[in-house]
Amino acid sequence: MPDAADGLPLVLLTSPIHPEAMERLAAHARVVAAPDTGFDTLRRLAADAAGLIVRAQLPDDILDHAPALRGIVRHGVGLDFVPMAAATARGVPVANLPGSNTRAVAEYVFAALFELRRGLGRLDRSLRETGWLPAKTRANDCAEIGGSTLGILGLGEIGHAVARTASAGFGMRVLGASRSASTFGGLVEPVSVEELFERSDAVVIACPLTPETRGLVDAGLIGRMRRDAVLINVARGPIVEAEALADALEGGRIGGAALDVFAVQPLPADHRLHACPNLLLTPHVAGTTATSLRTMGLGAAELMLAILRGERPATLVNPEIDAA
Repeated sequence: MPDAADGLPLVLLTSPIHPEAMERLAAHARVVAAPDTGFDTLRRLAADAAGLIVRAQLPDDILDHAPALRGIVRHGVGLDFVPMAAATARGVPVANLPGSNTRAVAEYVFAALFELRRGLGRLDRSLRETGWLPAKTRANDCAEIGGSTLGILGLGEIGHAVARTASAGFGMRVLGASRSASTFGGLVEPVSVEELFERSDAVVIACPLTPETRGLVDAGLIGRMRRDAVLINVARGPIVEAEALADALEGGRIGGAALDVFAVQPLPADHRLHACPNLLLTPHVAGTTATSLRTMGLGAAELMLAILRGERPATLVNPEIDAA
């Protein structure tokens, strides 16, 4: 379909982006932010869209409802929100923003690890509710992370950033399991997935969601963890079997966990995880800070404008469209 009478192409946002990025786009396009992320809403609004900037799951058939689409930009890194095969089949370029929220996610990992190990929030509540001495006594059970062993499942940009911080910042021993068996110059000791869960005091899930990793962290792997070990998932919810994790937490078979991602999002209010002990839950915000949102927003805007100008985006993730 042609652009609107004003000559400006329509760019659909599945969710609002940083105001500076919106302003940048608005100088060259009509920008519409979907009022909700329901699939029917996205299908309807995509009818006239020349570009899609994606912060939420797209329906698998979105390309069937977007005949004028020239390109898709992922506001972030993971591509599981985008029907990649359909986009490639139709010659629609897809770009993402590698590294745009790496620091934010790495910092979240250590914020979660400190909460699980030192529990300052719990100490604060105890001080206010039960008094000085009871709260002070609770600190006797807190643990330090320095000198402990951190296992990282997935050694991409985020895994590398976590490994670097763990080693240089806290003197932690770092184990890693990945398809590439990366060591990053000796920074990471490559081990099998099974050994990683057996030897680590804390396990960080930072791998992409693929058919091979879906359900990978199951009762068998969780059962290999030390009784005081903790698990942190900043990757994708379906990688960890929630029921197996809940069983381990309720049975006191592991020390705790932090989950930022879930198989179903939002996490249902009646989900079993809400009642699990020693579990930190956050609503998929590991990569979300004011800094990262500005970086991702401006980066997504520039990629989309390049696509609308007919240029090849710098971070094209489906280069096979060139041969289509």
